[in-house]
Amino acid sequence: MSTLLEKISASSAALNTQAVKLSLVAAVASFTTASIILTYQGSQRKRRVKQLKDDLRKSMPPPPTFDPATDRTSNNNYTGSALPTQHHTHSHSRSSHHHHHHQHAFREGDDGYDEELIREQLARNIAFLGEDGIQKLRKSFVVIVGAGGVGSWAASMLIRSGVGKIRIIDFDQVSLSSLNRHATAVQADVGTPKVTAMKNAFRKIAPWVEVDARVELFQEENAEELLSGNPDYVVDAIDNINTKLALLKFCYDHSIPVMSSMGAGAKADPSRVQISDISETFEDPLARAVRRKIKKMGVDTGIEVVYSTEKPHHVKLLPLDETQAQEADEYAALPDFRSRILPVLGPLPAMFGMSMATFITCKIAGWPMEPLPIKLREALYLRVHRELKVRELKLEKGIETIALDRRDVGYVMEEIFRGKSAVSQSMDKIGLCRWDRSKPLSLQNVVVLTKSEIDRHAKLPLDVDLVQVYGQDVSSPHGIKHHPNVILDIGYAEQPSTLRSGRPSTRAKDLVESRATARSQQPATTYHPREL
Repeated sequence: MSTLLEKISASSAALNTQAVKLSLVAAVASFTTASIILTYQGSQRKRRVKQLKDDLRKSMPPPPTFDPATDRTSNNNYTGSALPTQHHTHSHSRSSHHHHHHQHAFREGDDGYDEELIREQLARNIAFLGEDGIQKLRKSFVVIVGAGGVGSWAASMLIRSGVGKIRIIDFDQVSLSSLNRHATAVQADVGTPKVTAMKNAFRKIAPWVEVDARVELFQEENAEELLSGNPDYVVDAIDNINTKLALLKFCYDHSIPVMSSMGAGAKADPSRVQISDISETFEDPLARAVRRKIKKMGVDTGIEVVYSTEKPHHVKLLPLDETQAQEADEYAALPDFRSRILPVLGPLPAMFGMSMATFITCKIAGWPMEPLPIKLREALYLRVHRELKVRELKLEKGIETIALDRRDVGYVMEEIFRGKSAVSQSMDKIGLCRWDRSKPLSLQNVVVLTKSEIDRHAKLPLDVDLVQVYGQDVSSPHGIKHHPNVILDIGYAEQPSTLRSGRPSTRAKDLVESRATARSQQPATTYHPREL
C-alpha cells in the first residue's frame, strides 16, 4: 500500500513540473509574439512619418535669394511644387493666368504638392465656405501694399485661408521695434526686407501658394506695374497718407476692389474695431483726413475701410533719435504734423489685419456679408430720443413717456435704416419722427430723416397722401432698401436675390408688423429690439 502511495505522489509531482514548464513556454511565446508585433508597428509608423516628411521636404522650394541690383527676391533654382515666382507678363489675361495657376498649384504626382495635404490643411475652411468658395479662393490673386503690423497679418491669414497667389509690396526692412506687431518676422530677420521675411515664413505655412515679394516703394508712377495682373482684391496697409491716397484713387479709377486700413496707433480697445465704407467713418483722425482729401479727388464712397472708433489718448509720442530725425517724414502720422514715433500696441494692428483678411476671404468666396456702419453712438441715440420725445409731447398733450426707448432708437436707426435718411440717404444730422402723424408712434410708424427733412415733414397736413409727396419707394418705412436686415434678424429667410432687390415680401412685412404689434402691447421697459 505504501509503495502505491509513493508511486502516485511521484506521478503528481511529475505532472506539476510539466504544467509549470508548459506555462512558462506559453508566457515566453506570448511575450515574444507581442514584442514582434509592437516592433513591426513601430517600424511601420516611423517609416510612414519619414515618408510624409520626405514628401513635405520635396514639395518645398529652396529659399529665395535677394538681389540688391534689382531689389527683388528670386528663386531661379526652383523645382518644387509651390507655384513659380517669376513675374507674368502684363499681356496675360485673367483666364490664362488662372489656367497657369491651376496647372502648377493643383497638380498631383511628380514633384507637385499632394492635393490631399492641401485639402486636409484647408479642411475647416472647406467645411465653412464650401467647395465652390474654396476654389474661388485658390484661384484668387490679392495684392498687399504695406508689410507692417497690419499688412503682415492680413497676408498671413489670407494664405492660411486658401488664397492662391499674393503679391506683397514694401520697401522697408525688419527692425527690432517692429517685432511686437509683425506676423512672421523673428530676430533672425532683423535687417532683411519685410517681404522677404514673409515669403520665407509663408513657404513653411502654405508652400503651394505663389508669393510675389516686391521690395519697392509704392508710388503713383509705378502703380500700374505693381498692381498689374488683374488682382481680385488690394489690401491697403500704408501708413503714409499721400501714398495711401494715390493707391486708393488708382484702385477706384480702375475698378479694383480695395480695402484700406486706417490708424491703429495709440489705440487699445479691441471692441471699437469697425468695418465700413470710408464715407461712414468717424472718430478716427486718419480716416477723417483720408475721407476729406479723397472726396476732393472725386471719390465720395465705394472704399471699404477698417478703423477704430476709439479716440487716441493716454499715450505720448516718442521723440526721434538722430538717425530717425534724418528721415523724419517717414515717421509723421499725417502731413504737416510733428514727426514723432506713434506708440503701437501690437494686438491692435493684428486685429486690423485679420479683420481685413476675414472680410476679403468672405467676399472672394461669395459668403454673404454686410457690415453694420457706425456703431457705439450712445450719445447720438440719447439726443435723437430726447428730440423725438419733444416732438411727441407737442403732438399729444399730457403724455409723460413715448413708445420707443433709447435702445429702440438705436435699433431703428442702425438695423432698419442703416444710419441713413429714408428720403435722401444722407447721414448728416439725422433724427427720428412719426411717419404718419394721424397714427400713434410705433416701430411701424417711425422714420429716419435729416433735421431739415423732419421740419418739412412736420408741416405736411395730417391727411396728406405720403405716396404723392415722397413717391412709392419711400411711401412706407418698410419699403426702403435697408429693411431686409430686420427680416433676417427675426429669423425669416429669403433668397439672396430677393434680399438684394430691397423689397421684402408681403409675408416678411406681415411678420415684422405682427411681432411689433405684440411688442406695443408690452411695457416699454420690458422690451429689447433683439426680441423682434
